[in-house]
Amino acid sequence: MEITVSRDPEQIAARGADIIAQHVADKPATVLGLATGSSPLRIYRELGERVAAGRLSLRECHAFLLDEYLDLPSGHPEAYRAVIERDFVRLVDIDPAHVHGPDCTTADPVAGCAAYEELIAARGGVDVQLLGVGGNGHIAFNEPGSPFASRTREMMLTEQTRLDNARFFGDDVDAVPQRCLTQGVGTILEARHLLLIATGEHKAQAVRALVEGPVSDACPVTALQQHPHVTVLLDDAAASLLQPQEHDLPGDLRRYHRHRACPPAQSGVLR
Repeated sequence: MEITVSRDPEQIAARGADIIAQHVADKPATVLGLATGSSPLRIYRELGERVAAGRLSLRECHAFLLDEYLDLPSGHPEAYRAVIERDFVRLVDIDPAHVHGPDCTTADPVAGCAAYEELIAARGGVDVQLLGVGGNGHIAFNEPGSPFASRTREMMLTEQTRLDNARFFGDDVDAVPQRCLTQGVGTILEARHLLLIATGEHKAQAVRALVEGPVSDACPVTALQQHPHVTVLLDDAAASLLQPQEHDLPGDLRRYHRHRACPPAQSGVLR
């Protein structure tokens, strides 16, 4: 697990965009995993600037959304498909038909979730998955208690998650849906590279759990400790509960050790 901290949010965005751009350079038909919320917005804008400047093309890429609300009216601006269209698709040159999300219109959500899993598999799986993390440690809409083997499914949102998301609904928690479809923890862990962005002091407890454990479904983000290729990009506030290495790196970046025993493939100093 590589953990990089910067005081500069634009530096975080540039690093995240660099990682995605390298995947695309190595494989033009890269399969992207897209997250919503505030964490990835600067990365999406940075990718858009690179596409506009002719330094990057996502034309051959496909993309899959992590989750989607249920029970929103058709065309609602906070439906995650609409958010991704606004915050990502319009900024880059990806074919909108190549951007896929869970089907919230089907009369059979179980079958729809199974079909979504099959679609991800048919594209060869996700190459690089963007992630945020909730204050309670949820990833996508996998709330505490979500099994690490879980697949795409319907979930009920906790009151805390609905309170956290009320800012997108005019601070009206009653307007936030209670149900959603979400990729499961097991689905997320099958992506080849996980790229998690966390900023702000309210994420510090979840970040410490991610880095220092213990691994527990009570804090779903700790499942990432079991993945062989995880990159975590943090600001100072989100990293405030971690113990830094003895030296800083050039360019106002700092890297961190893991502080708990872990399998050999993930142990040692972070690179």
